[in-house]
Amino acid sequence: MTALERFPRRLTLVTGHYGTGKTEFSVNLALALAAEGARTALADLDIVNPYFRSREQRCLLEAAGVRLIAAAQALADADVPALPAELHALLEDRTVRGVLDIGGDPSGARVLARYRARILKEDYQLLYVVNARRPEVRTAERSVEYLRGIEAVTGLRCTGLVNNTHLCGETAPEDVREGAALAEEASRLAGVPVVCHAAEARFQDQLRDLPLFPIEIKMKKPWE
Repeated sequence: MTALERFPRRLTLVTGHYGTGKTEFSVNLALALAAEGARTALADLDIVNPYFRSREQRCLLEAAGVRLIAAAQALADADVPALPAELHALLEDRTVRGVLDIGGDPSGARVLARYRARILKEDYQLLYVVNARRPEVRTAERSVEYLRGIEAVTGLRCTGLVNNTHLCGETAPEDVREGAALAEEASRLAGVPVVCHAAEARFQDQLRDLPLFPIEIKMKKPWE
């Protein structure tokens, strides 16, 4: 299944607890959509205590034809609530597929509340990334509690879950499967379907039975 088929909505809003890998997923999704011929923009809205920033991959994204929407360069390293004006253009231009990388907690997701009325008029999906290796959300109950907090703040309903369980460079297929079990239980509790399981492309043979979204690690720590 292609990325355009798996993620058919014009706007894909990606959220989840910090450290779950939502920025990694957002970058890979934007690159996949662009590779399949879609006019694509990635909006970096992770402006409240971000761990990894999609704007760090500006050169990679722009070389692939992805338009990056982010705070001004002077604010690129600042954790301040300053939203790029270009976001309005993305919401209005229905010829562009937009991926919005949202802050990793209810406070970070608060930026969406400002655009709720506009987003509700669009063809959108709100994806919640889960990672069974994150201590704060390693149970289905805790993951759903966190999800409900984000929904309450944004006024938007989650439409799908993405299992992105990983241990950075130490990830093994077994970790992805553990995350799959967590995602399925969270799906049952929340009444929200699991859209896919994000995993490095090198694991495809070992995880053929799962609906995989293959990724390549783009977001790395400075010493890697």
